[in-house]
Amino acid sequence: MTHLFEKGIIFDMDNTLLKSNINFAEMKRAIYQLLLMHGCCGPDLDLQNHTASQLIEIGRQSSLMTQELEDEMWAAVTAVEKDGMHGAVLEEQAREVLDELRDRYQLYILTNNAYAAAQEALEETGISDYFTEIVAREQMTQLKPSPSGVHYILRQQPQWPLEAWVMIGDSWIDGKAAQDAGIRFLSYQGKPGEMEQRGVNPVATVKSLRELLNHF
Repeated sequence: MTHLFEKGIIFDMDNTLLKSNINFAEMKRAIYQLLLMHGCCGPDLDLQNHTASQLIEIGRQSSLMTQELEDEMWAAVTAVEKDGMHGAVLEEQAREVLDELRDRYQLYILTNNAYAAAQEALEETGISDYFTEIVAREQMTQLKPSPSGVHYILRQQPQWPLEAWVMIGDSWIDGKAAQDAGIRFLSYQGKPGEMEQRGVNPVATVKSLRELLNHF
């Protein structure tokens, strides 16, 4: 029998627990310009329908891609992340909700950000100690929407069934990662139209973090 404590909650970080100002559009433009400059993509690439990680994957499929170019793209990503994470603050009710959940569940962070940037932001906002582990892009083979990061976390508790897990996030990429790993997804302030378009079906959608407690 699965005990109540033997359940895990995976939280996205940006715009779920923390209010950051990461300019994802600028991040994608920086990657695109590097890909275009090195002939790894065409000028008609649709940036709006690709995440930064998907753009890098497009580059990896090109015969002109080099390790130096990929490193340059990740450096551009990190620069935008650091700028956007500076001065990040907690989402409303974040600490209150984490206080309620920490004694009954194991809590994890899953973020596409670099580990150092995530750790620094969580320490600055005073919530890093709530989490069993902070999982960032260094622990993944591919970034969300890939389920790689979710699979990494699930391997930490191999005795728990998939039903013991839930992921919470604001974006379709969180939902896709959760679904493709076989666990439930709970949407926080997500856009229903975008979720549906991407084939993501949350078990519930909440408008405030406090509402999460109705589901645990």
